[in-house]
Amino acid sequence: MKMISNALYAVVLLVILAGCNSLRGTGDMGVVIERATGSVQIIETTQQTKLSQVDGLGDLSHASIVFSRDERFAYVFGRDGGLTKIDLLTAKIDKRIIQSGNSIGGAISQDGRLVAVSNYTPGGVKVFDADTLKLVADIPATYGKQKQQSKVVGLVDAPGQKFVFSLYDAGEIWIADFSQADEPEITRFRDIGKQPYDGLITPDGRFYIAGLFGEDGLALLDLWHLEKGVKGILRDYGRGSKKMPVYKMPHLEGWAMTEDYAFLPAVGRNEVLIVDRRNWKQVATLPVHGQPVFVMARPDGRQVWVNFAYPRNDTVQVIDTEQLQIVKTLKPGKAVLHMEFTPRGEHVWISARDAGKVTVYDTGSFKVITTLPMKKPSGIFFTSRAHRIGL
Repeated sequence: MKMISNALYAVVLLVILAGCNSLRGTGDMGVVIERATGSVQIIETTQQTKLSQVDGLGDLSHASIVFSRDERFAYVFGRDGGLTKIDLLTAKIDKRIIQSGNSIGGAISQDGRLVAVSNYTPGGVKVFDADTLKLVADIPATYGKQKQQSKVVGLVDAPGQKFVFSLYDAGEIWIADFSQADEPEITRFRDIGKQPYDGLITPDGRFYIAGLFGEDGLALLDLWHLEKGVKGILRDYGRGSKKMPVYKMPHLEGWAMTEDYAFLPAVGRNEVLIVDRRNWKQVATLPVHGQPVFVMARPDGRQVWVNFAYPRNDTVQVIDTEQLQIVKTLKPGKAVLHMEFTPRGEHVWISARDAGKVTVYDTGSFKVITTLPMKKPSGIFFTSRAHRIGL
């Protein structure tokens, strides 16, 4: 009897040890969008390897991702209105719904309990339970006497269990406050500028900034002092000069913020604007290779990496934020779409859609660490985003 007990104990111990060997943390994991195949690659950044592929995610032509606060689940926002919850540890779809006809991105609330999606069709924002994906709130983006529906852009999470977003057609910024109940309190700011096309929130959660496509400048809202309303900044930039055709709208999310300056893409110009964060006034203009799309700061703020719109989209340039000049030009491949830094900034991952690869660079030496083949890769998202405001 004792021999049987010992044998059973040994078997149980082996099972436990085997289970322990299969366990892993999620802090060095991430997801790369494969836009052409409706799939994602789950990756890890320590050894720079692909772990698994997840298919069946619909139209990922303009997809973005946020993460649960425990970093286990990725929420994928597809262009077809799909909202998909992926378990990174099992590499399987946990839940998937189609919540609209055309969506453009999303955010997760401060406490991780709510997931919000911004929609083009029919417009508005829908908010879901992060665990079950059951609808919690539907916020139609109606405006004007005719109660028209506006496309919603620039959706971000904000401190105080809030979501902030812009109405492209209406020229408005709204705040949805979920701090007291699942029925939000809506605060509206009207006449903020023509056609806000994207928005961002500063890393400290204080300022929300909307880029304007219909006029020069940006719209700034101080979330600490809502009574001051929306302030126009950089209104005189480019006034009187002719813009180039815009092949791809710049993205403000991931905007480069250093201690002293903000670096932002100029719309329709081959320039990066440098703005003093203390007064939001432009202090310099830096000519670059093409029309910037993403202008992203390395986590320590010493470098800013810039990619560009078609047709000059095979190039990435690196700006030294102390010297305020370009120090490196790289050629990762045709159609560079996105960049993502590891949490402490020693590496950057860059996707080249038409080259079918993701390249990992050392940000100190600019040497290639590795290259990973993928199917039309676009957005790259690391789980460290789970603990950053606005990402």
